[in-house]
Amino acid sequence: MSNRVIVIGAGPAGLMAAGTAAGNSGDVLLLERNDKIGRKLMITGKGRCNVTNDAGGVTELISNIPQNGRFLYSAFSAFDSADTIRFFEDLSVPLKTERGNRVFPVSDKAVDIVDALNRYITDAGVKRKTERVTDIITENGFVRGVMTESGKIYESDRVIVATGGLSYPKTGSTGDGYRFAVSAGHTVTELRPSLSALICRERLCGECMGLSLKNVAISVKNTESKKQVYNDFGEMLFTHFGVSGPIILSASAHMRDMKPEKYEIYMDLKPALSEEKLDLRILRDFSENSNKSISNVLTLLLPKSIIPAILRTAHIDPAIKANQITKEMRKNLISVVKSLKLTVLDFNDISEAIVTSGGVKVSEINPKTMESKLCRGLYFAGEVIDCDGYTGGFNLQIAFSTGRLAGLNASAD
Repeated sequence: MSNRVIVIGAGPAGLMAAGTAAGNSGDVLLLERNDKIGRKLMITGKGRCNVTNDAGGVTELISNIPQNGRFLYSAFSAFDSADTIRFFEDLSVPLKTERGNRVFPVSDKAVDIVDALNRYITDAGVKRKTERVTDIITENGFVRGVMTESGKIYESDRVIVATGGLSYPKTGSTGDGYRFAVSAGHTVTELRPSLSALICRERLCGECMGLSLKNVAISVKNTESKKQVYNDFGEMLFTHFGVSGPIILSASAHMRDMKPEKYEIYMDLKPALSEEKLDLRILRDFSENSNKSISNVLTLLLPKSIIPAILRTAHIDPAIKANQITKEMRKNLISVVKSLKLTVLDFNDISEAIVTSGGVKVSEINPKTMESKLCRGLYFAGEVIDCDGYTGGFNLQIAFSTGRLAGLNASAD
């Protein structure tokens, strides 16, 4: 049997695993179905590539991984965000840290990260072939190699599966790794979107399609438990089907066991103003524009496209003059502006989610090595594992950390 390590998938986890293994043993074959590496990396962070989050040490990283964070203790301990930053800067990619400890290349170009990883695996001597793996060959609880779409068999007693999830299938993430895992005896947990746009019931979403709110606060309520599960401040976007944007993507990671109407989002459109200060602001605007319709006066306070929905929800005629607004109407208006409700019906399609939640069951993987507990020589890295984090660079850190650990252990003598 060959001593070669085979890595399946040239995403962030696979590239890190391949380069690490090659640096350790020198004989690595990287099989990628696309003719270019890092296809999904190229579109992360809106093309800027949020490579990691400089949140602090291992404990801080784990606190930002809602799904099986403790499983990653060894991986993060071996290669944390500080290591990721050093890794890319040593590859001549200067980085910068932005709001929320998000780390980006100074150039704001994801291609610089992909090019750096390409140099890394090339300099390490990784051999690359553009082929799609269709099966993993196992025998009596040991991995023996892989078979490709062309029918070719590559023998190896060490294989790293780093095929990604189900999100953005055009980049090559079509769920092959889950099938490989099942064929080797593994359990794959329920696959669902995470860091996903949300489908909402209210028609105001379609009416406001394209509207971006840059300084809005949201809170998310679980209608079954009656508890708040998330709150945040920042930017969100209305779509034809619901809402998206950074704070919505983050909120979606907290919505477990999704079903229609289980979650409600409450938006505070003016979080910098208390209800009392907002009332004073509205009174001033109404006083200075007393003969104008309320819909016109509110353009001084709110984006024009959202005003019809605000007034409809507050049960106020948009044509009524500012000097005709009663105290009760004003109270209703303030209540809506400070707590506009959206009813969540579902995640957007998993193919458009940033991350797939679910994957190979972590109790069946050795957290200290990333090796399968069921099939010797089979390793997993990245999104294919049932671990996912919040938005802000945490999921790429999972990929780099698990890829590093899998590469080191798969290439160990």
